[in-house]
Amino acid sequence: MSRSIKLKKGFDIRIKGAANSVLATADEPVIYGVKPVDFPGLTPKLNVKPGDKVQAGSALFHDKLQPEILFTSPVSGTVLAVERGDRRKMLEVTVEKSGNEQINFGKTDPASLTPDQIKEKLLLSGLWPAIRQRPYHIIAKPGDRPKAIFISGFDTSPLAPDYNFIIDNSSAQAFQTGLNALSKLTDGKINLVLNGVVTPSSVLTGMKGVEISFFSGPHPAGNVGVHIHHLSPLNKGEKVWIVNLQDVVAIGTLFVEGIYKPERIIALTGSEVLHPQYYKVLSGCSVKTIVNNN
Repeated sequence: MSRSIKLKKGFDIRIKGAANSVLATADEPVIYGVKPVDFPGLTPKLNVKPGDKVQAGSALFHDKLQPEILFTSPVSGTVLAVERGDRRKMLEVTVEKSGNEQINFGKTDPASLTPDQIKEKLLLSGLWPAIRQRPYHIIAKPGDRPKAIFISGFDTSPLAPDYNFIIDNSSAQAFQTGLNALSKLTDGKINLVLNGVVTPSSVLTGMKGVEISFFSGPHPAGNVGVHIHHLSPLNKGEKVWIVNLQDVVAIGTLFVEGIYKPERIIALTGSEVLHPQYYKVLSGCSVKTIVNNN
């Protein structure tokens, strides 16, 4: 049974340059990067050095405090550099793409696996860091079992992408498979929150094994923290996990195709952009070419 919640407080910041519903093509980027600084609380330790050859899915670094949590390369190629900041803090590992070699993690149906087997697959592939814990927005601990998992199907931030456009029929199978895998990791509900103002995608409303809720009102109606507050407020010692919509698709792809394929549909937006539109890329790619052509 779905719920509808309308917020009255908030404010929508209207900025020109929202993306048109067009999926444009661009030259494939050559440089890709993975940034430890994107993960609060992480103490990274390198698995590679400049000049090493890697495949898509090869570990670049891991969490020193939780070595089983790996961060993997989105492409095959050569490790170009390890950028460091003050006190040799690791800021970014860059890879120059060449070839299309991928580590095969094996095709499996999550329904046939135990929670530990699903966790192992997510850890080895580098997809575990996509699962964040609230409170604190840190990487979820593999040994925990959250009270619920939240997936937000819309965003009310200025110039935010339209998730109804991003998730289409081509990603429906992977999205459902990703949900099936995540459902094994909690005793609670998988909460899929959708926009209560516009007609949601039939792909999203057709998902099984989730509880769908509709939120409407001004920003921050699309913030996952607001959704947690209204649907599953946290008491002392409790934890929930959150997963980005496109990361759920990547998790599903891991089980359906057996490969690490962190595809993203990103929106190039803003008042200075000549052609605000969408592009399909791999996570970590350099967007220099895309920006320069607009």
